[in-house]
Amino acid sequence: MINVLSVDKINSITPYHVQLFEKDGSYRFVTDNDVKLAVSFMYDDMIIQEGAYQLIIANLNNRKSPRDTKVKDTIMSIVEEFFDKNQVALLYICSTGDGKQAMRSRLFGHWFEGSNTKLCYSTMSTSLVDADGVVNEATIIVRNDNPNMIKLINEFSETAQLLSQKP
Repeated sequence: MINVLSVDKINSITPYHVQLFEKDGSYRFVTDNDVKLAVSFMYDDMIIQEGAYQLIIANLNNRKSPRDTKVKDTIMSIVEEFFDKNQVALLYICSTGDGKQAMRSRLFGHWFEGSNTKLCYSTMSTSLVDADGVVNEATIIVRNDNPNMIKLINEFSETAQLLSQKP
């Protein structure tokens, strides 16, 4: 179970006001364009045996979200607080429902590489094709001071290779 994030700390540095939605543990905010976003973390032991958490970013009202650097800054602040409170790996697996998973993966990678904290983290991304031929984009993010960093990234890489092999 993850440690609860400090909403006060997040709000001290984010452009959008974040609230903890206790019913599902998500961190929610509304953009200037009235897009309602929720950020949550779900335990996942399918890719990393010791377990990791999936970063889930949901557009709750399905409104188009134009490029908005405040969204990036708010989500990155939530992610940084997640890592400050939890010494685990974070997985970002892009939604495949609309075929825009590659674009989402590139955007998130751009956000992460452009952040002030990129020297604090190691990332590895991969593309996995499922049984239906759908390409799934996945990224692991680990803080460089995590004592299991190399093990976690190696396990992610090995699992990705296994999942990429044809049966």
